[in-house]
Amino acid sequence: MGLEFIYSQPVKIYFGAGKFELLGQILKELGLRRCVAVCDPFLSPRLDALRETIPAIVGVYADVQPNPQLSGAAATAALIREREADGVVAVGGGSTLDTAKFAAAIAYNGGEALDYFRGNLVFPLEHIPVVTVPSTAGTGSEVTQVSVMSHGTEKKTINHPAFMPRAAVVDPLLTRSVPPRATMNTGLDALAHALEGYWSRNHQPISDLMAVEAVRLVMENLEAAWRDGTNPEARASMSLAALLGGLAFALPKTAGSHACSYPLSEDYGLPHGEACAFTLDSFVRINADARLEELCRRAGLRGAEELAERIAALKKLGGLRTRLAELGQVDLDKLAHDSAVHPLMKNNPVPMDEAALRRMFARLA
Repeated sequence: MGLEFIYSQPVKIYFGAGKFELLGQILKELGLRRCVAVCDPFLSPRLDALRETIPAIVGVYADVQPNPQLSGAAATAALIREREADGVVAVGGGSTLDTAKFAAAIAYNGGEALDYFRGNLVFPLEHIPVVTVPSTAGTGSEVTQVSVMSHGTEKKTINHPAFMPRAAVVDPLLTRSVPPRATMNTGLDALAHALEGYWSRNHQPISDLMAVEAVRLVMENLEAAWRDGTNPEARASMSLAALLGGLAFALPKTAGSHACSYPLSEDYGLPHGEACAFTLDSFVRINADARLEELCRRAGLRGAEELAERIAALKKLGGLRTRLAELGQVDLDKLAHDSAVHPLMKNNPVPMDEAALRRMFARLA
């Protein structure tokens, strides 16, 4: 009788092989007539070819950086205003989706991107609609109101309703060209989203259900997708896992692994997925009592220890870094401090202060 929660998910989701080829029809269905497209540089030729059949695309920004910079979002917003666009299409990985969402929010009201980034201007609740088309299976950004943006070495995770996409077009065929290492990085990012959404202090029943299914799908399909990127069943299952992982953490938010990922990325250059995976098996053991036995049972695993071992094995298989010694000279005190003070650490079910995090990282030396 004491159970209470609020669940909201306004994104219309189009899922299935070949949905990308229906993009023009989907834009028409959504009532979008003049769209700026944002895409990863290597996807630009494919998008240019698609533009011939989609007159609604009136401009393309294709200079997104792997860790998206504020300058890219500002340039995209300028292009949106210049072309008088009524919609934005984002085709690519998490960096592209986050750039498009930030740009669409600030293009609506105007103002300098840095003022929004620093909090001097407030994002408007109204924003230019964004249609997200993920080309990787991991980020979950296609269904969240989160944008991770950097200004030089300053990196922020900004959560605001202005970033919520209008629709997501999830086509597993787009992920076939993702290289094995990136497949592993993004797949473990999806797993981190699901696990952290599940054990977050803010978890709720609907998000829990999606988290459990996402964990099961990753455990059963990530290795197969890594070994053979053309495997249609594995790719489709990983795209679904990434989508469900995004839905699983969208409301509860992530926790310890993601908090630690920020200094690991900023100071030591780890890609986001690899940075989240770096501590994920450690946090599985730390958070083992946070209903993990139930999750493991429902996901086909014997328990938290097997889950942690499977994660470690996947990292090794994918060639990901797992020891601090592999990162060069590490300032252990700073790493522990920066992880401890990150706001996401407050969502971890087991309190982790600076001393506890230093002990955890020391075991990974």
